Amino acid sequence: MATESQLPVIPSPPAAQVPDHLVKSTARYVESGLRGAANTVRAYAGDWKRFSTWCELHQLAALPAPVEALVGFLTELADAGKKFATIERHAAAIAKAHELAGVESPTADKKLKVLLRGIAREIKTRQKQAPAFSLESFKRTIKSIDVSVPAGLRNRALLLLGFTGAFRRSELEALNMEDLAFDDDGLVVTLPQSKTNQLGQAEEKAIFYSPDSALCPIRSLQAWLRVLERTEGPVFVSLRKNNQVTSRRMTTKYTNLIVQQYLGPQYTAHSLRASFVTVSKLNGADDSKVMNQTKHKTSAMIRRYTRLDNVRQHNSAKELGL
Repeated sequence: MATESQLPVIPSPPAAQVPDHLVKSTARYVESGLRGAANTVRAYAGDWKRFSTWCELHQLAALPAPVEALVGFLTELADAGKKFATIERHAAAIAKAHELAGVESPTADKKLKVLLRGIAREIKTRQKQAPAFSLESFKRTIKSIDVSVPAGLRNRALLLLGFTGAFRRSELEALNMEDLAFDDDGLVVTLPQSKTNQLGQAEEKAIFYSPDSALCPIRSLQAWLRVLERTEGPVFVSLRKNNQVTSRRMTTKYTNLIVQQYLGPQYTAHSLRASFVTVSKLNGADDSKVMNQTKHKTSAMIRRYTRLDNVRQHNSAKELGL
């Protein structure tokens, strides 16, 4: 019987030479596939920079990072009083950076999983959810907005569209005039891309006329668009102090500030979306109808978004017939 050393050596075929432009394209596609939504990318970039700075300060490698570096970094975040959701996001950002670099991530280590469980148990808090507002208070707020100035017209349109369309902040920020299609039945908004639609499939939201012109999202939006005096470009833009309209796309930070300015500091831009789900459910809409507007993929997400903290809301005790 022939031994291993006696077996014939078969030469390997020469490696195929892939053109440079294909190598670059492949790398770009892979990187794009590994990335998330734009807001997530920005958050991860900040988290990664924070971790890299921490590693440099402690003379530890950031990429690839040893498990001890990540454990120390996350422990410091926990000791600083950061929310568990923030700590989890930092870990995810570090994992993503290692994934993009093609190296093993320390987040896969069992020690880290135990640490995260311990941090969660110590913090004993769940991620704070943006509260929902009542429909009546929202109506009163909208009718109180001064629409004699561009800021009022923009803010009224933003709040009404954000609520009736169950938009995310990033979707409102990215909205262009080319995405709007008005007709006699209302408005259809096409979302080229969103958090759950990153491959660019057509995704649409329907907005309907309201019999009350002061509360109508379509008429309010049209009034704001007339101020812009153009037919393309961003829908929601920044204003200078003298109410002069700019061409700069408004950021999600200002969307949040506008919601808090009118509805109160306890609310966020996400409250527009959460309130759409809550009000719809209180009015008897089934999950499929709600999901058609929010573009959630499962009923479980609808239940998560529904804010029914008041014990008298959505309570079958009212239907006992006594």
